[in-house]
Amino acid sequence: APPPVTEEQARALFRHMCAVRLPLLLDGRIDFTTDAPPELSVIIVAHNQFEMTLSTLASLRANHHGPMQVLLVDSGSRDGVASIERHVRGIEVLRHAGNIGFVRGCNAALPHVRAPATLFLNNDVDLQYGAVAAALSRLAAAETTGAVGGRVVRTHGLLQEAGSIVWRDGSVQGYMRDAHPAVPEAGFVRKVDFCSGVFLMVRTEILQVLDGFDESFAPAYFEETDLCLRIRALGYQIIYDPAICLVHYECATSDATSAARLIARNSTVFTRKHAAALRRRPLRHATLQARARHADGGRGHVLFIEDRLPLRYLGSGFTRSNDIIAALAALGYRVTVYPVFRPIEDAATIAAAFPEDVEVIHDREHADLEEFLHARSGCFDALWIARTHNAARLAQVLGNCASAIPADRIVVDTEALATCRDETRHSLHGTTPEQPFALRLEHELRPLFLARRVVAVNGAEARLLRDAGFDNVSVLGHAQVPRATGPGWAARRDVLFLGAVHDRDSPNLDSLAWFSAEVLPLLVAELGADFRFSVCGHVNPRVDLGPLRQHPNVRMLGRVPDTAPVHDRHRVFVAPTRFGAGIAHKLHEAAANGLPVAGSHLLCQQAGWQDGHDMLCADVTDPAAFARQVIRLYHDRTLWDTVRENALARIAAEHDPGQYRARVGGIMDSVFTRD
Repeated sequence: APPPVTEEQARALFRHMCAVRLPLLLDGRIDFTTDAPPELSVIIVAHNQFEMTLSTLASLRANHHGPMQVLLVDSGSRDGVASIERHVRGIEVLRHAGNIGFVRGCNAALPHVRAPATLFLNNDVDLQYGAVAAALSRLAAAETTGAVGGRVVRTHGLLQEAGSIVWRDGSVQGYMRDAHPAVPEAGFVRKVDFCSGVFLMVRTEILQVLDGFDESFAPAYFEETDLCLRIRALGYQIIYDPAICLVHYECATSDATSAARLIARNSTVFTRKHAAALRRRPLRHATLQARARHADGGRGHVLFIEDRLPLRYLGSGFTRSNDIIAALAALGYRVTVYPVFRPIEDAATIAAAFPEDVEVIHDREHADLEEFLHARSGCFDALWIARTHNAARLAQVLGNCASAIPADRIVVDTEALATCRDETRHSLHGTTPEQPFALRLEHELRPLFLARRVVAVNGAEARLLRDAGFDNVSVLGHAQVPRATGPGWAARRDVLFLGAVHDRDSPNLDSLAWFSAEVLPLLVAELGADFRFSVCGHVNPRVDLGPLRQHPNVRMLGRVPDTAPVHDRHRVFVAPTRFGAGIAHKLHEAAANGLPVAGSHLLCQQAGWQDGHDMLCADVTDPAAFARQVIRLYHDRTLWDTVRENALARIAAEHDPGQYRARVGGIMDSVFTRD
């Protein structure tokens, strides 16, 4: 939480620090001199406030070292701003005898702009790391982007805005004002109605077409709102990017009384000017902020609920959920990800795990969901619930929130049927379950009544769902890109297992225990004492892998940021899964990385692959048979090449990301289509 100081105390400290820095910034120590063509023109209007203005210029220079043109409009200053060029080198000063205000000051500078991008910047800010570079990058990323802004933080550490909203009545609102800057709602890229003129970067060619700010709003207030709406009317977008961050003193150049009077007057001017556009905006209501924060509706807003944030390294279906989220975002859906269990991962890990335009609720969990849904009543257009047990877990909450959610547009993704996994476990150990398979399956599927569309991960589980009476089933497997560029057979050695171990009941833990105890000694005997079995992937710290770590022929790699080099070093991938359901992502990942697989018949059947063609299979109750298949694949170069090429071809044919997105799109189309 921000320190317990009032905003007035924080503002006083901000001013004090500007005064403290002043002696360090005098006599030409700030230098914008450049011989290169500027990539950015910065327009700053200053009416007095010398200490703040110099501090802002120092912040600008420290923030970005690229060539820039700085145009400082001296709007009738009577303090040190009147001779600011004595202290700052390389700036162009446009001097006016009286105070012409922000709007006219910016417009006066516009004819002098020489760069393709123009930044309107207040003279009472402290730019945070990389703000200018992030804005330039965002502006250049898409030709349809007309202007960009960012996360504006007030001096006491709370938000001024994270993008801004225009309501139907013409009133405006800084989104998430007074919230902590790190809240999830402020942490993702999106199209917005407008961004504050405190920091607003615009394509210069657009400003020239529009003749800058409309001077009807002079001296200030609503001018950037009007400009952004006019930019949007030309077909461009205004983008909010949280990577652009700055601290703003707020109202440093105007008193509260005059500001209130100007706001009231210019609000009327704005409302009359944009009456037609305003009719398309939402009515002002607190629960609609999450919808109104977007300048357009996209294809709809999807709330995606998972056990935990689906980070790719977690495996166990989370990689697939991550792919679904990415596919939804790529299709143009707005996506909010909500975990049942509060995340424990750090902010950097979470930020890197999802597309930049996805909202990730990293500070709430199951207990907060009902309040969250009521607070966002009417904002979501569809729900995607990952895993059947979450449909059961959330049924009561969703019932309590039925009037706030799109109850007729819910997808339940079974991911992997637990009853099928348990059945293979009983079969492996020769135990008899307390209830027959059909009764257990019926109990597991009961919560699916929630769903408009049910998703299965493979054809076999889809058939079980249809046999159980569900006629609304779609199949969605994994997305993979084949990578056939790795080294060949001769440049590789050793055997790899890659998978996550979350608990003591994990199928992967069972696989490792059986393989290391029963199969590994046979491989060492055949392949030599220098042979190594590499184990890679996330392991829950509460799971003890001590025996594996102590084995002289086992190499524990842990979790790695990029698995491609690990796949490239090894000759054979082993997947000795003895019980499980769904489809093992590790099988497809290994094949996509050009690493042939020796695995269980169970995995082969789940994937619909062919033994001897796409992979080699062996009985997981016969260690010698499994070892023979690994050794065959390890020694036979021709067989290795054949299996590798066949698996790569299957990945290309069945798991293409473009086709995957189309399947996700088809599922969503079925949800939004009336029966």
